[in-house]
Amino acid sequence: MKLLFVCVGNSCRSQMAEGLAKAMGFEADSAGTHPADDVAAHALELLQSRNIQTEGMTPKSVDNFNAEDYDMVISMGCGVNCPAMRIDEDWGLEDPVGQEYEVYQSTAQEIQRRLMLLATHSSSD
Repeated sequence: MKLLFVCVGNSCRSQMAEGLAKAMGFEADSAGTHPADDVAAHALELLQSRNIQTEGMTPKSVDNFNAEDYDMVISMGCGVNCPAMRIDEDWGLEDPVGQEYEVYQSTAQEIQRRLMLLATHSSSD
């Protein structure tokens, strides 16, 4: 299953989702409607703590992606509105940007839980 994770800054949630999804065997990308300058340090630290490669991770614009290339486009939350792109699911996760590392950990746990559900669902199809 090929996934695209979309949020505003593409610096926290969607980057963690991309890394976690790839580690679980999904094909995944992430993008933002207004990409930040850098991936959040806590997001990189969290992925690295799980032995997930972060080299080359950078915020990317949704303008560089076509939803038709993906099986599912997932909004991470915060009311992302992509009029030129379909959104299949909105996970409604709070943005951890600027918060403590523990908030990133709990956000990553929720992302991983939802990815497990997707993996279970896709393998039963």
